[in-house]
Amino acid sequence: MKLSATSKRDSIKLLQLTDTHLFSTTDGCLLSVNTLDSFHAVVQEVINRKHEFDAILATGDISQDHTAKSYCRFEQGIYPLEKKCLWLPGNHDFKPNMSSVMPSDQICSDEHALVGEYWQIIQLDSQVTGVPHGRLNDQQLSLLKEKLTAYPERYTLVLLHHHPVLVGSAWLDQHTLYDAESFWNIIKEHNNVKATLCGHVHQEFDERHFGVRVMATPSTCVQFKPDSQDFALDAKAPGWRTLELKSDGTIDTQVHRLDGTEFFPDFSAGGY
Repeated sequence: MKLSATSKRDSIKLLQLTDTHLFSTTDGCLLSVNTLDSFHAVVQEVINRKHEFDAILATGDISQDHTAKSYCRFEQGIYPLEKKCLWLPGNHDFKPNMSSVMPSDQICSDEHALVGEYWQIIQLDSQVTGVPHGRLNDQQLSLLKEKLTAYPERYTLVLLHHHPVLVGSAWLDQHTLYDAESFWNIIKEHNNVKATLCGHVHQEFDERHFGVRVMATPSTCVQFKPDSQDFALDAKAPGWRTLELKSDGTIDTQVHRLDGTEFFPDFSAGGY
């Protein structure tokens, strides 16, 4: 797959939407937040703020109930954004039903994309069926190594659902990317990976690991409280991330959130 800028510039602009947790029904709620309503509100706000972007990245947990209808709701929800979307599975997703809406004019599950003149995107599947933590199997690790080797001149953004470093929340860090050393050992063998981008943690995160930028992004629905020993929800509003992949290998990025308090969760919940 190839992605090009929609205007005359050297950089590529991207929109990340993650952890939508949609249901087959319109009244489906996660921790008292109607996830379809919050998703639609985020999409509408992206339009209202006139964000400029060339493609959408959806980094997993598209669905909460595994249904084919929930994936149709995602596809219908991003239709007004009028851009191609790369998506990958999270621990809550059911891959056979993700495939049920493919092929799509808007949604693509390609593992690799050449992005403009200077970048590539590698999408990795870190799902381990039936458990919340992630792991990259031999096939996924081989894919990573193959594409980094094949395109050494291209700066690289790696996408996956699970966080490949600890984020400082003990309960979330139980459900990180297991055996992450194998992932990082491949990256350390190459010098073209500039950043990894994930979902899963429902919070903003941006740090460096072995010189590589590691970013996570707020959910379009419920937010988890950072630096929390036990399960805890945050009062921050649903969010999304914009990124600009620049021709010099740097990334300009910003996390955005909805205004107001319409989508407050049930703070008494002890988990989900």
